[in-house]
Amino acid sequence: MKAPRVVSLAPSATATVTALGAAETLVGVTHHCDPPEEAGTEHGADAPAPVGGWLNPDLDRVAGLAPDVVLTSDGLQSDLADDCRERGFDVRHREPATLDEAVATFAARGADVGRPEAGERLAAEARARLDRIADAVAGRPRPTVYCEEWSDPPMAAGNWVPDAVRAAGGRYPFADAGERSREVDLASVEQADPDHVVVHVCGHGDRIDPATVEGRDWAVDAPVHVIDDSLLNQPSPALIDGVERLTGLLHPGIETYS
Repeated sequence: MKAPRVVSLAPSATATVTALGAAETLVGVTHHCDPPEEAGTEHGADAPAPVGGWLNPDLDRVAGLAPDVVLTSDGLQSDLADDCRERGFDVRHREPATLDEAVATFAARGADVGRPEAGERLAAEARARLDRIADAVAGRPRPTVYCEEWSDPPMAAGNWVPDAVRAAGGRYPFADAGERSREVDLASVEQADPDHVVVHVCGHGDRIDPATVEGRDWAVDAPVHVIDDSLLNQPSPALIDGVERLTGLLHPGIETYS
């Protein structure tokens, strides 16, 4: 069976396709994506073609790649997905809002690129890893965690991050799972009295100086941890790595996770 020609307009979709072992199907990605070296080889290309940004791709360039399927994700790409459909593209739009939905998307992406069995395996592996974490943190005290997705102004992370913190054995009183990230005032963070502050600023990787948060004029006495934003902001298999990383921060006695 011939592999589909896939254009991914979402970094999470690109990462998930890669984790599925289907990177060779990618013929186009945005410059926000991080494709592996083997991407594009199924179709004789050295690498997938760049098609622009994830919110403003060049759809003429996408059309020139003759994709069999175009992958989009997140509510911010809903209009883009509609534009792609109007162009006649076969669009697979996935918009997970919780940790469970993100894991289910792994299987859905497998079906999207003609690898349904790989998708089911990837989802099953993710659930098994989460089950192991749940067993490891069961009965332990749950520290309060404040996760900051953006710092100017400060925004408490929403979507699947509340689930991720709870899966890692913590408490997250700043948003409910499935809610969008939201701006918070520092007084509300102070009132929650977090035991840990986790900074994962969107689009910055781990290139954030913790001193910019530690030095705020606020009454929060908690260690500040800067982690790569892809571990928490992206509903790809990296999110499971992020839960494991959080587990290691909140419960350092659990040596399995880091």
